Amino acid sequence: MLFQRVKPLDKILETAEKKSLTRQLGALQLTLLGIGAIIGTGIFVLTAAAAQKAGPGMMWSFVIAGAVCAVAALCYSEIASMVPVSGSAYTYTYAVMGELLAWMVGWALILEYAVAASAVSVGWSGYFMGLVKSATGFELPAALASGPAWAFKNGLPHVDFSHGVFNLPAVVIALGVTWLLMIGTTESARVNAILVAIKIAALTAFIALTLPVINGAHFEPFAPNGWFGNGNGSGLGIVGAAASIFFAYVGFDAVSTAAEETRNPQRNVPIGLIGSLGVCTVFYLLVAAGAVGVIGAQPTAPGVQPGSPEFVAQCQALLAQGQEPLVCSKEALAHVLRMMHHERIGDLVGLAANLALPSVILMMLYGQTRIFFVMARDGLLPEKLADVHPKWKTPHKVTLLTGLFVAIAAALFPVGQLADISNSGTLFAFFMVAVAVLILRVKDPNRHRPFRTPLVWIVAPLAAAGTIFLYVNLPFEAKMVLPVWGGIGLLLYFLYGYRKSHLARGVVEVPEADTNAPPKPVPPIQD
Repeated sequence: MLFQRVKPLDKILETAEKKSLTRQLGALQLTLLGIGAIIGTGIFVLTAAAAQKAGPGMMWSFVIAGAVCAVAALCYSEIASMVPVSGSAYTYTYAVMGELLAWMVGWALILEYAVAASAVSVGWSGYFMGLVKSATGFELPAALASGPAWAFKNGLPHVDFSHGVFNLPAVVIALGVTWLLMIGTTESARVNAILVAIKIAALTAFIALTLPVINGAHFEPFAPNGWFGNGNGSGLGIVGAAASIFFAYVGFDAVSTAAEETRNPQRNVPIGLIGSLGVCTVFYLLVAAGAVGVIGAQPTAPGVQPGSPEFVAQCQALLAQGQEPLVCSKEALAHVLRMMHHERIGDLVGLAANLALPSVILMMLYGQTRIFFVMARDGLLPEKLADVHPKWKTPHKVTLLTGLFVAIAAALFPVGQLADISNSGTLFAFFMVAVAVLILRVKDPNRHRPFRTPLVWIVAPLAAAGTIFLYVNLPFEAKMVLPVWGGIGLLLYFLYGYRKSHLARGVVEVPEADTNAPPKPVPPIQD
C-alpha cells in the first residue's frame, strides 16, 4: 500500500509544461554554468581535512570523486529533464518509487543542504578570523573560535571541550543569512556571477604563485594512510578523502536542471556535465599540487581522524613549537600563500572566500527550506510550516527553524565532520536517482525524455555502485548518522506523515510547481 502512493508523473509534467522555458543554452554556456556552480566551498575549506586523511594522495581523491560525480550527473540529467520542477531528488523519487521512499530521500536531503550550510558556515569562520588576525592581530578566545573535538570511543561519542567550545563567527554568519532569507532579500544573477568570478580569480592566482615553486620532496610519502586507511572503516586514506572531497563537486545539478533550457540536450548536456567536471577536477588538482608542493601535506600522524581530540591536541602542540602545517589550518589556501610571504595576496584569497561563501550558505539554506516547503505542502510535515509571511512573502517559520538547526551544528562541529555527514545524505539521494532512472526505463519506456542517459544500463549501475563505494568509505560516525537519522525520519513519518499526507487523503497536488511558492533568491546551488 505504501509503495502505491506515487505522485502522478503526468500531473507533475502537465504543471511543468505550463512553465516551459526557451531553449537557448549551448554546450559552452552549460560548461561555464557548471564550473561556476561547482567551484566553491569544498576547495577552499576541505583541502586541509583531505590532506590529514590522505596526504599528497588527495590528488587521486579528487579524480575518484569527480568520476563518481560524472556518472551520477548523467543519471540526474535524465530525470531532471523529465521532471523539470523544484523539489530535487525528493520529487523524482515521489514520482517513481512512492511516498515512503520519497520521504526518506527528503529527510536525507536535510543532511545534504542544512548540514552543508553548517559546514560552509564553519569554513567561512576560519577564513574570516584568519583575515581579522592578519589585518589587526586580534584573535577570539579559543573557546569561542571553534567547536569541540568529536570522536567515537567504544561505540560512544566522546567530546573534548579543552580546545574549543562554541564557534561564534559560524553562528553569526548562519543566523545572519537566515535573517536575510526570512525578510526576502534577493541577489541578482549579475552579483552571483561576480562572486563566481572572484572565486575563480582567487584560485587562479593561487595556482600561478604556487606551481613554479613546488618542491617534489613534499610529495613523499605520497599515501601515508594508504588507499583505504588500513581498512578499518576509519574514513582515512585516498578513498576516504575522496568520500569527503565529494562535497567539493556538489553543484553539478545546476547543469542537470538546465536541460529544458538547452538546445539539443542529448548532445550538449553530457558535454556541459563532463566538461565542467573535467575542468573543475583539473583546477582542483592544480590547487592541491600547489598546496602540497609548497608546504607539504603530511598528516599530523598516520591514522588520526581530522576533528578528533587527538588531532586537535597534536595541532596545538605543533603550533606551540612554531610549526604551522597545512593540515592544521582553518584557511588552507590563504595559509599557504602567507607561508610563502605573500601576506597581502593571502589576505585577498581570504577576502574572496569571505565574500563568496555567504552566498553559498544562502543557497544551501534556500534549498533546504524549499524542500521543507514542498514536503509540508504535500502534508508530510505540518502544513503550518509552509505558511508564507504576508509582508516578506517567504516561508519564514521553516526558514527560522532551519537556520537555528544550521547555527547549532556550525557552533559544535568541525568542518570536515560536517562535510562527511552532509555527503552521507547526498550520496543516498544520488543513489536513489540512479535507481529511479532504471525503474522508469522499465516502467515507462515510451515516456518523452528530453535527455537520455547514454549506456544507461552501464552508467546508472556504475553511479549506484560509486555512491555506495564512497559511502562505505566515510568515517564510521558519518556512516552511522544516515541510518540513525533515517530511523528518526521513519518514526516521524509513521506518527504523522503516513496519516496526514495529501495522497493518503486522495488530494493530488504539485506544490513543486506552485506559482505561490516563494521566489528563488539566487541562481543555482553551489557547494
